[in-house]
Amino acid sequence: MVHRVFDAPKGRGATINPQGRFERQMRESIADGWDTPPDEELPKLDTTVTEEIAKSIIARNESPDVGFNQSINPYRGCEHGCVYCYARPTHAYLNLSPGLDFETKLFAKVNAAQLLRAELGHPNYRCEVIALGANTDPYQPIERELRITRQVLEVLAECDHPLGIATKSSMVERDLDLLTPMAQRRLASVHVSITTLDHELARRLEPRATAPQRRLQTIKKLSDADVPCGVLVAPVIPFLTDSTVEQVLEAAREAGATMAGYVLLRLPYEVKDLFKAWLEQYYPLKASHVMSRVRQMRGGKEYDSEFGRRMRGEGEFADLLAQRFKLACQRLGFNSNRKALDTSRFRPPQRDSQMNLF
Repeated sequence: MVHRVFDAPKGRGATINPQGRFERQMRESIADGWDTPPDEELPKLDTTVTEEIAKSIIARNESPDVGFNQSINPYRGCEHGCVYCYARPTHAYLNLSPGLDFETKLFAKVNAAQLLRAELGHPNYRCEVIALGANTDPYQPIERELRITRQVLEVLAECDHPLGIATKSSMVERDLDLLTPMAQRRLASVHVSITTLDHELARRLEPRATAPQRRLQTIKKLSDADVPCGVLVAPVIPFLTDSTVEQVLEAAREAGATMAGYVLLRLPYEVKDLFKAWLEQYYPLKASHVMSRVRQMRGGKEYDSEFGRRMRGEGEFADLLAQRFKLACQRLGFNSNRKALDTSRFRPPQRDSQMNLF
């Protein structure tokens, strides 16, 4: 199938809008005989939000290479528009494109807090850390109005339930009134994802995420509020961001981060085509070099989903990256005094006043 490649609309990441892999009909762009210019300006892409009544809210994870077993994603799709996002293929399950649809057609789980209260109150529930931001960012722009993440935090705070947050947004500062007292009880930590300090590159990679320097300010505010804070150098992209990993770590450490991790670029399913189209649009002279190095770090493939390799890669260059990251963390004092979040304080949510009479 031929994808039409065009200059991404302002504030959008993907340059193509391929069909999801589960759709029964395929469409192909062809000449229509009307001499339509190939670079004809496309209509403005507005963000649409559909309210979703979810059936459950806590997702269970059995992957051995991530540090959590439970997660909550208040939204499907993400307006940040990060072109490399490994969550993009999930939009195919909705018969939508992992491309521009993923960042413009969003779904909000408006009953998330109510579901969470019910699931935490189930007699068989056993407390484990809940991750917010495992798939899509809980603080993407629409959270400012919908406040679903805020409602989820309020339930977790009420129950003394531990949580870890991963985000690219400074909006997390809004919830310091909840996170600070939770952190004092070892119930909260935040990781801020910083891919690069290059403003222009960041604008193209993740167009609606908070600017890198502003994210560093967020790390400082979290640290000043005594909220345990880390930095995620994710993803590391060969020939685009890999040479500046140490710079990101140094800047984050200076801002107050005490934990650090990284993830090698992941290109599952449709993300491969999206990323390659993006490379050809913005960095055509580097495109073949980037993908060649990706394959060298993925055993000759563009992606390897095997546990233990999907996050770090394999081979000489992957090993070198791991060694660089380890040495930088040791030099800067990252991860030297990590404390596990406390699951012993958890108490199920209170029932309504009528039930409390029994």
